[in-house]
Amino acid sequence: MTNIIRIKNAQFYAYHGALKEEQNIGGKFEVDIDIYTDFRKAAEIDELHLTIDYHKVYKFLEKIIHSHKYYLIETIATVIANEISNHFDGIEKIKVKVRKRSVPVGGMLDFVEAEVVKENTSKNSDKAQLKSSFRQAQSTAVQSDE
Repeated sequence: MTNIIRIKNAQFYAYHGALKEEQNIGGKFEVDIDIYTDFRKAAEIDELHLTIDYHKVYKFLEKIIHSHKYYLIETIATVIANEISNHFDGIEKIKVKVRKRSVPVGGMLDFVEAEVVKENTSKNSDKAQLKSSFRQAQSTAVQSDE
């Protein structure tokens, strides 16, 4: 079963951009986050501490957005994905989109967006290692029965 916690269209006024004017004047940034996790146990017993608290994720995201000036929304999306997946336990995969609406491109557009998808490979490799160990233990048990 796949469980996803989504934060959609979190909005921040921040001072990011490749141009000096963007870093001085600032602009509106929007962030979407999809957190892939297993919250079945939390849902069964209705217990917040058994899942990822999206309020804490939002506050953590807000700190990331305002802690540093970045040139690229690609960098912002990557930093958000890395920091959140490292800070919160239970994240199997995270997808982060960062949008910038007021973009100085000399033409009209709705927004520019960068997306990062990060799988928590350490957890996946831990699962693979557990399965391998289990198979090896089964194999050893079968051999000792013979």
